[in-house]
Amino acid sequence: MSLAALAAFLFIAGVAAYVQTITGFAFGLVMMGLIALVGLLPLPDAAAMVGLLTLVNATQMMLHGGRHHVARHLLRLVLSASLPTLVVGYFLLEWLADTRADALKVVLGIIIMASSLQLAVQRKALPRQSSDASFVGFGIISGVMGGLFSTGGPPLVYHFYRQPMPTAKIRETLVAAFGAAQVVRLSLVALSGNIPPPSTLAGVAAVPVVMGMTYAARRWPPPLSAAALKVVVFVLLFLSGVSLALPAALRLLGV
Repeated sequence: MSLAALAAFLFIAGVAAYVQTITGFAFGLVMMGLIALVGLLPLPDAAAMVGLLTLVNATQMMLHGGRHHVARHLLRLVLSASLPTLVVGYFLLEWLADTRADALKVVLGIIIMASSLQLAVQRKALPRQSSDASFVGFGIISGVMGGLFSTGGPPLVYHFYRQPMPTAKIRETLVAAFGAAQVVRLSLVALSGNIPPPSTLAGVAAVPVVMGMTYAARRWPPPLSAAALKVVVFVLLFLSGVSLALPAALRLLGV
């Protein structure tokens, strides 16, 4: 990786960490969207790097917030559904990366656009906690997305933040789920012999950047209201999704 490409990767990682810390999600979406948009890394390598940095970010947030408020029953439900389907999503990525690169970009672009719309929609708290089956269902969707692109957060964020639960319990349960998913995904990468070559191990250099920007977001939050910040993140994600999916879709259609 050239110095210019490394600088671009570190910048993207820093932006993603800052957005994740302020909004509570979107780390993987921002990284995967911008990396794919500029063609910085092959998507499987990018997903591996995103997984590593997501784990760093989740670990730092967990250590900062503690582990005492994790909703253990809900966490078990989510992980029982998401971890097996994460394996399915991972091997689906391997197949599509080899045979359907443009189709893979269309799928990623659609996921990014749908997730950005989810961020823009005002979530209303439910009067009572959803059924166990609903957590399993959202866990399945999260697992497939996590296996494909290390972006399993949006379905769980949407579902959990509608529950009548304390915010601290929601946040720490989600962080625990994200961390566990990335441990499994990174293990799959290692066991499959698909660890990115040294030229793309920029993720290691990005670890201090992610840690620094996570701290900076807590210490110096942006001078924007929560609503304004959501608009900025929504526009960033939606446009990157469109820019990624549209050219690939046109190529698939032979236009």
